[in-house]
Amino acid sequence: MADRQFCTFYIDGHYLGIDVVEVQEVIRYQAMTPVPLAAPEVSGLINLRGQIVTALDLRQRFGMPERPEGTLPMNVVVRTNDGSVSLLVDEIGDVLDVDDRTFERPPETLDAATRRLVRGAYKLDGQLLLVLETDRAAALAA
Repeated sequence: MADRQFCTFYIDGHYLGIDVVEVQEVIRYQAMTPVPLAAPEVSGLINLRGQIVTALDLRQRFGMPERPEGTLPMNVVVRTNDGSVSLLVDEIGDVLDVDDRTFERPPETLDAATRRLVRGAYKLDGQLLLVLETDRAAALAA
């Protein structure tokens, strides 16, 4: 059986996952240093035990509404070809085992911005797990 494990999380009601081998760690909200003139999705820089990591807001990246006032994001720190990046999400889910036989291409019902950032979806009982295209989601616009 070709099972995979995903670190799951929620953004504005969407259920997403990242392959666990791409996840460095998951941490609570960290104070951020703003970056003047940065792209809108750059929320700031965090100090992760001496390592400076860019924090990107996935709500911005997906074109979703801003996080409700007083709600702090969680950090999913991922490894990319360009180093570590923190992806800001609304809520952390579980580590989930999925069967590769339930994988499908991104649904046509997703908007263009979302389809560009997901590899595909796993059909689960009662919901879809959208698989994040980590390098694309973590890349800063040129």
